Amino acid sequence: MPITLPETLPAFEVLRNEGVMVMTPERAARQDIRPLRIGLLNLMPKKIQTENQFARLIGATPLQIDLQLIRMTEHQTKNTAAEHMATFYRPFQEVKEEKFDGLIITGAPVEHLPFEEVTYWGELCEVFDWTQTNVHSTFGVCWGGMAMIYHFHRVQKHMLPAKAFGCFRHRNLCPTSPYLRGFSDDFVIPVSRWTEMKQAEIDAVPGLKTLLGSDEVGPCLVEDAAHRALYIFNHFEYDSDTLKQEYDRDVANGTPINVPVNYYPDDNPAMPPLNRWRSHAHLLYGNWINEIYQTTPYDLNEIGR
Repeated sequence: MPITLPETLPAFEVLRNEGVMVMTPERAARQDIRPLRIGLLNLMPKKIQTENQFARLIGATPLQIDLQLIRMTEHQTKNTAAEHMATFYRPFQEVKEEKFDGLIITGAPVEHLPFEEVTYWGELCEVFDWTQTNVHSTFGVCWGGMAMIYHFHRVQKHMLPAKAFGCFRHRNLCPTSPYLRGFSDDFVIPVSRWTEMKQAEIDAVPGLKTLLGSDEVGPCLVEDAAHRALYIFNHFEYDSDTLKQEYDRDVANGTPINVPVNYYPDDNPAMPPLNRWRSHAHLLYGNWINEIYQTTPYDLNEIGR
């Protein structure tokens, strides 16, 4: 939440340059408060697990959140009960006349396919374009972020020779960004993907800014101010045992898989994994929610105008 200070106080400019949320008394007096309307377009097979992960993060701020669950209209999930989907999810075609303060677009297990070969790609492109008129801020996660940056900027994903799998060290490349308030200089983030984005190709696009990156697994968090969007290619939202579940599944299926890097104590899968990213996960999504709160119109109908 912001701190209210006189604009002429020296601390006002110092704190603002450091990325602290500061607000003038005049602006504070004009603020109205209402629940923030956040949509979750859930493309993951394990819908309930993904709902829990993102709801936990965006629900941890003092602000009231109205979370709306959205699905692709024609795509039918095989991993979540039809009753759950019918009770809690609405198809995109049903919500596209509505406005949202924020939208999270999750990853999907379709990395091996060219974007255009994904069965719901046409409707997903419609979603991306819709965000420019009906959503104040969009957060694309993993494949969802790769798909968005490809749609708007034609930045391609590239197949990796081996799966990037584990907890990798990342660096804070933009400490004054409002999305990175409170971030350490370096930290670990869970990674689980067969594809990567190349930093040089992102740098070649005017207006894209990489906020977090890794020497081992490349760019992580990219800001696209022109499209009011963030793209993150890794998984701050993961629970402590999510990588373990993926590893155990592949071992049980006989799928070749390496022990996730820097995840188990002493790299021993018999040991319970340690969560070393939870605090930064809450920081990032809390900062995103607070930035929406600071900048979204009070009247939802004004979004996109």
